[in-house]
Parts: sequence; structure tokens; C-alpha cells
Amino acid sequence: MIFILVTITVLIILYFIVTSQDVFGAEAKGERLERMQQSKHFKDKKFQNLSYTPSLTEGYSMPKVMYNFFFKKKDPLLKPVKNLPSIHTDLKNLSKDKDVFIWMGHSSYFIQTDGVSFLIDPVLSLYGSPFKFFNKAFAGADIFKPEDIPNIDYLVITHDHYDHLDYPTVKAIKDKVGKVILPLGVGAHLEKWGYKPEQLIEEEWGAEIILKNDIKITFTPARHFSGRKTQRNVTLWTSYVLETPTKKIFLGGDSGYDTHFKMIGEQFGPFDYAIMENGQYNEAWKYIHALPEDVIQASIDVKAKKIIPVHSSKFALALHPWNEPLEKVLRLGKEKKLNILTPMIGEPVDLNKEDQQFRIWWED
Repeated sequence: MIFILVTITVLIILYFIVTSQDVFGAEAKGERLERMQQSKHFKDKKFQNLSYTPSLTEGYSMPKVMYNFFFKKKDPLLKPVKNLPSIHTDLKNLSKDKDVFIWMGHSSYFIQTDGVSFLIDPVLSLYGSPFKFFNKAFAGADIFKPEDIPNIDYLVITHDHYDHLDYPTVKAIKDKVGKVILPLGVGAHLEKWGYKPEQLIEEEWGAEIILKNDIKITFTPARHFSGRKTQRNVTLWTSYVLETPTKKIFLGGDSGYDTHFKMIGEQFGPFDYAIMENGQYNEAWKYIHALPEDVIQASIDVKAKKIIPVHSSKFALALHPWNEPLEKVLRLGKEKKLNILTPMIGEPVDLNKEDQQFRIWWED
């Protein structure tokens, strides 16, 4: 009995030692917590999706999912067999009058438009997790480092999962960032990491913020979840609508399919570009990560003229082949006569060019 109590005590102590590390962030307190509690989306001490959203699809259980993830025979193309092709575009020497999108792998990307720069969900360390032995980046997908990042007007965060909010990256670029746009509660992490409260634009769904050069960003719903420790949904997750004097861009964020896409399309569409999360999916968790066919329907719902799929090609966070997300979304998009853009990591997309062609690089 004494041995069991000692073991439990040691495990509890180890848990608190591990989770007290900076990488795990901080819990919201004081005025921030009060703001969260006043949100209509915050109930029972957690943020809620617009629709009921179970963690797993009906018919699946967590033991079954975990068994498949750790013990089921893996697809031989779960990870690339050779280095991914990529282009190391020099972000620091981009002309300010150039309107451009540059994907950095997974959900990290750089946008410059109307003279203003945005860096979205940068994960530029080698791991999409709190530990250096888990979720290592694919070779070739890791070409951008924090030191490659120029001064940024706005760092944009969609939610606080490790593959979107990367402590080493966000800490390293702190002195290059003007303002940070992020959902309610997530600011507690960044303040712990040295960001000033006045740098943070921390809001909930429906908030509209005027930025530099008459650009407006609106916080819009997503169907997902959040959490860096054991607690889920104690911070908000979001998508964004970016409206500039010359274009309209939807930043999708992680999301399962739901009615919010149609609502966003009706209220804000059509969009010149929609950056859609496509990858790391599984039928077992389709409510929180859209399947490729759902990504296509969501793109139609938001009335996207051009679609750039992200959330793939850097980490193996699901069991599908690494190149399946791009292959499927391109094929399904062609069937619906959608304009799907598939640049390589680091390959610039000219946001003012009407007709752009990209090769099927994942088949090389």
C-alpha cells in the first residue's frame, strides 16, 4: 500500500515538474479569465463549438484509435522516402510592394499584401510537439528557421496546439513581431513567453479589428478544440477573414466540416483566396479535422475563387500517406472545377496573378 502511494506521489510530482516548463504555456487568470467567462461561447468552464462536437466519430473508441496509431502496420508512405522538394525564398528581401503567399509546410505560412506582412501559425522548430523525440519534421520540409523571418507586422495564431503554436519559434521571433492576433485565452501563453500585453489583439468570434493600411480582420468560427496540457477547450480556436483594399482572404484554421463555412461564405464571400486545412485527418476524428471531400465542400461554401490547401507535408500526425491530402484534394477539386493551388514549400504564390500553375511535386 505504501509503495502504491509513493508511486502515485512521485508520478504527480513528475507531472507538475514536466508541465511547469515554459513550452506548456500558462493558464488564463484575472482580467483575461473574466473576459473568457463573459463570452457566450464559454460554458461549463470551457469554450464550445457552434454544434455538438464529440472527440471521436460514432463507432470509434479511444482504445481502438490509440491501438491503430501505435500498433497497426503503418502505410509505407506515412513519411516521405526522400527529401521533399522545396524553395528557400528569401523573406527578408521581398519587396514591400509585392503581394505574396509563401507556405512553410504544415499550417505555417507568410502573407504580404497591401504593404502589410502576416505570419500565420509558424512552427519552424524541428518538432510539432512539446518534446524533441516526437513528431519530427520531414526532411526538406524544415528549410525555414526562425532566423529567416523578417520583421512582421502581425503574427497570427489560430489556436494553441503544438503544431500551430510553437514555443521555440514564437519565443525566437519575439523581437521581430509588431502585434499578435490570437483567440481568447491564448494570450496567457505569449505573455509567459515575454510578449507585452499591449502587443496582443486577443478576441473571440465576431470581433472585427482594423489593422494597418485599412485592412480588417474578423474572428470567425471553426469546429475544433484546444489545449496544451490535459485540459481541453480552456482557450478558444478560430478562423479569420482578412479584408484588404484589394482582396479578401479566408484563413481557415483547423476545423471539421460544419454549417459555419456556409455562414462565413454568405456573410463575407466570395473570397479571392481560401487557405484551407487539409491533412492529418481520419474518419475517427472527422468532426475536428475535415476529410478531403469535406474540405472541397467547405471551399464551395465559403465561395472561394482560389484554394490553397495546407496542414500537410511536414508532420505525420495521422495514419494516411503523407502525400494523400494533396492528391485527393486536387483530384476532388478538379471534379468540381475548383481552382486548387499547390505550391511547393517556399514557392511564392503571386496574389495578384490570375492564372498560376504549379506542378504535382509530391509525385516526384
